[in-house]
Amino acid sequence: MKEVLILSGKGGTGKTSIIGSFADLADNKIMVDCDVDASDLHLLLAPRPTEEHDFVSGVKARVEADKCNACGMCIEICQFESITMEDTAVISKLACEGCGVCAHFCPEDAIILDKNHCGSWYISDTDYGPLVHAQLFAGEENSGKLVSHIKNQAKQLAESTNTDLILIDGAPGVGCPVIASLSNVDLVVVITEPTLSGKHDLERTLDLTDHFKIPALVCINKWDIHPEMSTEIETACTQRNVALLGKIPFDTTVVDCQIQGVPVTKSKTSPAAEAIRDVWVKLQKKINNLDDQVSVDGSLAGLKLPQAK
Repeated sequence: MKEVLILSGKGGTGKTSIIGSFADLADNKIMVDCDVDASDLHLLLAPRPTEEHDFVSGVKARVEADKCNACGMCIEICQFESITMEDTAVISKLACEGCGVCAHFCPEDAIILDKNHCGSWYISDTDYGPLVHAQLFAGEENSGKLVSHIKNQAKQLAESTNTDLILIDGAPGVGCPVIASLSNVDLVVVITEPTLSGKHDLERTLDLTDHFKIPALVCINKWDIHPEMSTEIETACTQRNVALLGKIPFDTTVVDCQIQGVPVTKSKTSPAAEAIRDVWVKLQKKINNLDDQVSVDGSLAGLKLPQAK
């Protein structure tokens, strides 16, 4: 079983559209949407949930009004200004950080720390295979923990169903959800676009994969909107010894298919779909070659990895 993570240094590069197409092209796979703060793969794959679970993480403080004598001590010690005084103390769930100081020092033991229900996660059926996905509630934290959780659930599902491949849609950027999604993956595909910000954020993403010694490949989406910048990105990849997986042209058919809620590879005449099919064939070969690149000592002998400093 192999885990392939699709990343982009910034939003809007077409990462989710491309992994939706991979879902259409791949056999015997499970998809995971690790962009738990703003998931959108479900818009393309139209999942039908078979399991729904609460995601509980951290705590929130709550006042038991019948015990509170309105002494105001909790207001004085709260560093987040989350407590106000009415007839009794009132704690804002939005402002509370769950540190527990108020509960510890309350002389009447009137403050309780409740487990925080901060999101939901799902296992769903789609026309393209199983999808494990989640949604973190607005303003909630611990997105990295939720990413790790749904990745573990996907791995258990893959093991129980003898699935060969896990395709992971990562969050944009290089923050906590991305770092959590990198755990145990075999290969990263970075989707970029030919803009200055696209090139900059591609470099940051490759720095991250280098740091964790995970092999990475690059795909340039909408390459023909700025051919000169595409050439710069190719040169940068060559200098870093990172293989270019392919280039996908700008194609309005992609938008048309998104409106219909289907991957662009459903189109038989789309230039972008043809390029994505070619990228997928090359990616399959890279995945199949991963076992050959692992040496006796477990290192990736066939790929250039960063040297320890």
